[in-house]
Amino acid sequence: MLKAVVLDFDGVVLQSVDVKTKAFAELFAGEAPQARRRIVDYHLANGGISRFEKFRWAYREVLRRELPADEEASLGRRFNELVEEGVVAAEWVPGAREFLDFAQGRVPLYVASGTPEDELRRIVERRGLASRFAGVFGSPSKKAEILRRAAASSGSAPGELAMVGDAINDYDAARAAGSAFVGVVEPGRESPFPKDVVVLPDLRGLAKALGLA
Repeated sequence: MLKAVVLDFDGVVLQSVDVKTKAFAELFAGEAPQARRRIVDYHLANGGISRFEKFRWAYREVLRRELPADEEASLGRRFNELVEEGVVAAEWVPGAREFLDFAQGRVPLYVASGTPEDELRRIVERRGLASRFAGVFGSPSKKAEILRRAAASSGSAPGELAMVGDAINDYDAARAAGSAFVGVVEPGRESPFPKDVVVLPDLRGLAKALGLA
């Protein structure tokens, strides 16, 4: 029996992926167009991981220069300035609000995101959603670790949890933790998941897919 559900945030609860994609493009606007395109493409292909990991990859693999700690911290601050208000104001993923309502009192919900944890909790609080979740976890924790923490918090085993995510990193985390997985892929976007994975276009069918309804 399913004991808890762990949701990614951007692209699963809120339609906020584009906010962060535009922020990456703006953050590296001073670089050559080809370099900027590679960085944005990497961001898109690696949803769910920390922005700081993406910054390090960009400097190491694309820009080929050092990323001092103070510059990395500055990038993080600028990125937050570009995205937080946009994420707070983002529209719901269709069915997300209804799923949160449905799950209330039935199964504990957790958030697992690549967003820095303090920023993530602030956004959840500002959206008035803090009471909906038994735990809100972000980076620097990895998602497989978060799944194990959610299992411990809910008094269950990782195999009794389901992860709901829109990125291959979410799927990989669920596999690493031994948890079930449901993918979310908006219409028109190619699925990054293996063919045997249950994939939904949004959260309107999630309760049924998880066997809760």
